[in-house]
Amino acid sequence: MSVERRPAVGIRRVLGILGKGVVALVFTGVIVVMMLFLAGVFEPKVSSTAGEPRSARKLAGQSTAVVERVRRPRLETAVGTIRAAREAVVASKILARIEEVRVKAGQRVEQGEILVVLDNADLRARIEQAVAAEASAKARLDQAEIEQARNVRLRARETITQSDLDKSTSEQKSARAEYDRARRSVEESRILDAFATVRAPFRGQVIDKKVNAGEIATPGQPLLSIFDPDHMQLYATVRESLALRLKVGQHIAARLDAFDYHCSATIDEIVPEAQIESRSFLVKVSGPCPPNVYTGMFGRIFVPLDDEELLIVPAAAVTRVGQLDMVEVVEDGAIERRFVQLGRSIDQGREVLSGLKPGERVVLALSPRRPTESGS
Repeated sequence: MSVERRPAVGIRRVLGILGKGVVALVFTGVIVVMMLFLAGVFEPKVSSTAGEPRSARKLAGQSTAVVERVRRPRLETAVGTIRAAREAVVASKILARIEEVRVKAGQRVEQGEILVVLDNADLRARIEQAVAAEASAKARLDQAEIEQARNVRLRARETITQSDLDKSTSEQKSARAEYDRARRSVEESRILDAFATVRAPFRGQVIDKKVNAGEIATPGQPLLSIFDPDHMQLYATVRESLALRLKVGQHIAARLDAFDYHCSATIDEIVPEAQIESRSFLVKVSGPCPPNVYTGMFGRIFVPLDDEELLIVPAAAVTRVGQLDMVEVVEDGAIERRFVQLGRSIDQGREVLSGLKPGERVVLALSPRRPTESGS
């Protein structure tokens, strides 16, 4: 009996292995079909000749343009930061309590306008002392001059000796020197008193105030900063190979990205020292600025290089199909579609990298008509 069962067991094992293999093949096939479906194999694709008609269309009154080769200057960008041509940090020159701060950040001020008022009680007392000392010195001088005039007359009559006259002359000179010193002391006291009133050094705008009323100001302590918004400069960092192409007074293109503002700027200064870290030079340019330009904003200049030649097709001739760019080319009065590779966009149109040759004529696409509104 055991001899008869062995073939049956072997057959079942073979069938089991074959069944597992079939299941594995079916599962693998399902996975492959799903991957192909996700990859879009079963969807219609644009063939290599897509867009090319089976029969070329005839040119029938469409507007055309010629693919041209243009020459334009090549530019390289250098970035920089907006800075004020005139900017100052207003500081205290004396030790005093701050009585009043009359401005705030962003406020416009005129030259000589009062910004900060400091306590000047002790300075006023010093002025009064100096004035009193000046009056005393003036009285001594007047007395010395009277004595000198009298001694001169007495010496002419030989009533006094020459030594007495010389002594009175010396006393007169000493009194005059003392009076001059007292006058200078009064002037110094008044100058110190003027330091208690901090004024704007020029017409401008307050950037930030750093103190408040009631605080103690020390000599050299910044009170506020001010800049002239009407005279701004762009500080650009230019690598040394490009900086050698520039010169003071040269006009170059500039741009403020925040305003999308383009202008022609003038190079005011090229700092004659390269920055060791970047091997670049600091170039300062100025030009007409739009309103609301502040210190620290971003800008860029365009350094001119050698001219370059570009093959240009009008933007109106380009039609985009998916990720592809296509134009309609006129050949022997017929129109054929052609895929092209395009580059930069410039004022004259689009740069052609491949697909067109100079002198070829392309069809300009018509502007799509807007759908009319219902009821109009």
